[in-house]
Amino acid sequence: MGKDNIEKYSVGYALLKYFVGIWHNKIFYRKIIVLGRENINPDSHIIYAPNHQNALMDALAVLFTSNGQPVFLARADIFKRKVMASLLYFLKILPVYRIRDGFSSLKANDEVFLKTIDVINNKNGLVILPEGDHAGFRRLRQLKKGICRVASQADEATGFKLSIKIIPVGIEYSNYTRFRQVLSVVYGIPLEVSDFVELYRKNPERALNELRSRLSGEMKSVMVHIESEEDYEAIDELRSIINGKYSDDVRSPKIFRDRILIEKLNRLKMTDLPIYKKICSLSLQIKEKAKKLNTSYRLLEKKKHPLGWLAAGLAGLIFTLPVYIFGNIFTLTFLAIPEFKIKKIKDLQFHSTIRFGISLALAFIFLPIYLIICLIIFSPWWLAILIFLIIPVTGIFAWNYNILFRRIIGGFRIRNYIKKNDEEFILLKNNHNELINLISGI
Repeated sequence: MGKDNIEKYSVGYALLKYFVGIWHNKIFYRKIIVLGRENINPDSHIIYAPNHQNALMDALAVLFTSNGQPVFLARADIFKRKVMASLLYFLKILPVYRIRDGFSSLKANDEVFLKTIDVINNKNGLVILPEGDHAGFRRLRQLKKGICRVASQADEATGFKLSIKIIPVGIEYSNYTRFRQVLSVVYGIPLEVSDFVELYRKNPERALNELRSRLSGEMKSVMVHIESEEDYEAIDELRSIINGKYSDDVRSPKIFRDRILIEKLNRLKMTDLPIYKKICSLSLQIKEKAKKLNTSYRLLEKKKHPLGWLAAGLAGLIFTLPVYIFGNIFTLTFLAIPEFKIKKIKDLQFHSTIRFGISLALAFIFLPIYLIICLIIFSPWWLAILIFLIIPVTGIFAWNYNILFRRIIGGFRIRNYIKKNDEEFILLKNNHNELINLISGI
């Protein structure tokens, strides 16, 4: 599989996607919530337009929540080495050349453009991240014209007969960098490029601008978009304080709850600025105090922390300690090792990409080794297979064990604050209650 036939179906790629998808969907994330799949018509000529906040993980979010073998566009400088270029073509990634790559290299985009027509015409689905580069903010930035130009020129080159559709994609992470988080992907209503054909014939530049503006609005409607730069931190934290407990909710996803919360705050800013400022101030105060007192919002929400339940939980942890120890075979191999590399990466948005890539590579190396060891040590063979399959299950158990342990210790910590009448905790609790009341009032 190379650049010349990148739009063709690849059995090798299909197998790779299947196995990597298991690691991505079942191991790396604890839950993936996909909405709007009904907006994807496999018989249409589609360009996907996702927001870009978390490096390579954004592309993988589209790849592993959609069918088929979509083709991606990426910056050309990563194609410089032949071996790397061959690998990227196999992974169905095409280069896009920029002025910084050299003015003469821009001519190579003509060849890439012709190939994108093949991809669109073949109904693979072309994925273009219209913001260009990534940024770790829950905000849609100014879109580049590239995606609109590719869509319009491809439509023109085929006699405006393809009826190309651009699907806005909203991607949201419960946390950008941590393992076992929740990934939400929303596929919006497709934009019909044909709606801009007449304008494109008369004034191509104006048509591109209007298509870009329309796409920007549609993308904002399917993602978490915090417009305010001044109050960004406060509003972003408020999402966790108010809606954090709904991260795993499939029926009423947190991404929609966050959007409703942000819309209410935007209206409040226009109608009652003092209350809006009070909410933002409380959000930051709670964030600072909760961090200082080493408590989570989930623990803070609980009215009581019964000693009996905490003791029972602690007893349960002690009882299951052997399973936890066995599970660390998995966690130490696939989760601890990547941390050594991540510490050297300054860009936080690359942390998940590095963590996923290294853990996946280790899985391809060590899982076969673990299987062989199990077959050598245990008999009969079905018992060896069963023990091998238990390894990742106990690994996830060990991860959840750590979380539960921290929550139980946190519960004891809060009981201690209450017993001592800790002034800072009382202030934190009062601020939290006041914030909840204010939010309920809007």
